[in-house]
Amino acid sequence: MTSDTSTAPATTALPLPAGSWEIDPLHSAVNFTIRHLGISKVRGRFTEVTAGLVVGESAETSSVTATIALASVDTGNKDRDAHVRAPDLLDVERRPTMTFRSTRVLGKEDDWTLEGELTIGDVTRPVTLAVEFGGLQAFPGDARRHAGFEATGEIKRSDYGLDFGAGLLGDVVKIQLDMQFLEPAESAAPQE
Repeated sequence: MTSDTSTAPATTALPLPAGSWEIDPLHSAVNFTIRHLGISKVRGRFTEVTAGLVVGESAETSSVTATIALASVDTGNKDRDAHVRAPDLLDVERRPTMTFRSTRVLGKEDDWTLEGELTIGDVTRPVTLAVEFGGLQAFPGDARRHAGFEATGEIKRSDYGLDFGAGLLGDVVKIQLDMQFLEPAESAAPQE
C-alpha cells in the first residue's frame, strides 16, 4: 500500500537561519516610479524606513513588517516634495506613515512571493511583491552576515483614496525595494 502525500501541505524553509533579522538602513532603499502626464516617469524614494524580518522554521512561519515615514519622500526636487507632502496630495499630517505586514511567504531558492497588507492612512489593501533573494554575505563593516533582497510590485493610488492629480499623475505606482537585513546575533556564524 502506498500513501498519497500530494495533499499534505509543503513546508519550504527560507535560505536563512531562524530568528529576528533587523534592517540595515544604510544599505536599503524604498524606491517608486509614477507616470507624469502619461509621457514620462518621475522617480522617487522614501528615506526613512524601519523593517523587520522574522525567519521561522518554514516560509509559513516567517513574516516581514515595515513602516515608512511618508514625510521622508524625496523626488530630487524640494518644491515638488513639499507639494507631495501637502494636504491636497499625501497629507502627511493626517497620514504620517505607510505600513506593510506580510500575510504569506511563498517560493523557493532565489525567487519568492510576499503577500501582505499595505496601509496608507486609514485604508488597507492587499499587495503582492515579487522577491528575489540576493544571497547571504559577511560584511566587514559590522562583522555580521547580511541577507539581500530585491522586491518589486505595484499599487494603485486610487485604491488608497490618493486620486489627486488625475490626468497629471498616473494611478499606478511601481515599487522597487532593495533591502538588506542583519543576521540575528544569536544565530550568527562564528567569524574566523
